[in-house]
Amino acid sequence: MAAGAPRIFVSHLAGVPVFDPNGDQVGRVRDLVAMLRVGGRPPRLLGLVVEVLSRRRIFLPMTRVTGIESGQVITTGVLNMRRFEQRPTERLVLGEFLDRRVSLVETGEEVTVLDVSIQQLPARRDWEIDKYFVRKGKGGALRRKGETLTVEWSAISGFSLEEGGQGAESLVATFERLRPTDVANALHHLSPKRRAEVAAALDDDRLADVLEELPEDDQVEIIGKLQEERAADVLEAMDPDDAADLLSELPEEDKERLLTLMRPDEAADVRRLMSYEERTAGGLMTTEPIILRPDATVADALARVRQADLSPALAAQVYVCRSPDETPTGKYLGTVHFQRLLRDPPYALVSSIVDSDLVPLTPQTPLPAVTSYLAAYNLVSVPVVDESGSLLGAVTVDDVLDHLLPEDWRETDFHGEEEVARGR
Repeated sequence: MAAGAPRIFVSHLAGVPVFDPNGDQVGRVRDLVAMLRVGGRPPRLLGLVVEVLSRRRIFLPMTRVTGIESGQVITTGVLNMRRFEQRPTERLVLGEFLDRRVSLVETGEEVTVLDVSIQQLPARRDWEIDKYFVRKGKGGALRRKGETLTVEWSAISGFSLEEGGQGAESLVATFERLRPTDVANALHHLSPKRRAEVAAALDDDRLADVLEELPEDDQVEIIGKLQEERAADVLEAMDPDDAADLLSELPEEDKERLLTLMRPDEAADVRRLMSYEERTAGGLMTTEPIILRPDATVADALARVRQADLSPALAAQVYVCRSPDETPTGKYLGTVHFQRLLRDPPYALVSSIVDSDLVPLTPQTPLPAVTSYLAAYNLVSVPVVDESGSLLGAVTVDDVLDHLLPEDWRETDFHGEEEVARGR
């Protein structure tokens, strides 16, 4: 755990208000959602169940929680208003953990769980359950007379999944140790039935990451077996360019239905990408590069680059544009590369160190020209600008490689992985 990271007991979160960045209350915390894991690992906290003002209960992922302090929860302001539905691998902390009878590993003595503490992992947005506050004794009328103590999660038996357990729950927990590419590898070799079960058990963000690494046939199969509302959630969690590629493989009716279910701003990005030819800069680009206004500082830029969910290619540079600072932006002014950010003082304005010499690409630029541009200037990402000078997105080297390799390269890699490992 991070030094000095606050430990929060979940009983203190029950009913606390949830605010957006503007200070407006959006609801109250009613429960917390956790996932048990195998291999001696503490349960992972997935998110919060929040009751919004309409009394609907929704799911708020921990990745969208920016602060828990002073009896309140602060969010990014982006909420999915679909009703919360508990999945097979999920556990409600307040509803299922508290008052549960478990055993102390060392003595085998039964204890009652009175509270659970959570803590954030260092340099990440992940949260875990780390300690239990328990009372000894058999419960019932005499329960209050027992000794209370706080123990590590590993000192309790009765919650964790067994390594030899059956079902998607244990398999999904094992997959947490793997990179999305390796999970995709494993899914590719499962039967269609088993693949659907595992996909249903993965959380939205994890499934989105895995789908981006799967062959198109597997992507279409999995998304087609999800409930439509959940499929829309997963598409929203994917990179817009990958979501656009996947939707383009679906029948027109299915594509439009899913786009309608997505949040309007997310759907707009995907529709815009789908309007470009596939093997052009517009068809390859992502609409979510790091964008800063001219008055942002080097310190602001470095804070954005540090975001854990950014790919290395997108984190390698920031794009300086006039307002609005979401694609399509105001006038594109230039690029500041990560190395330059490291060389200048934190208070310097990005507008003072911007590189405006390289001519950006147009969305109609064909794939061979994009490839030559990246190679000629030794870049890992390149801006795409429209005729009015607005930044539309950025093409990263990994997306270019996806289109340069043979169409079946993912399947070939899956089948050839063992031979590569053996040096063949």
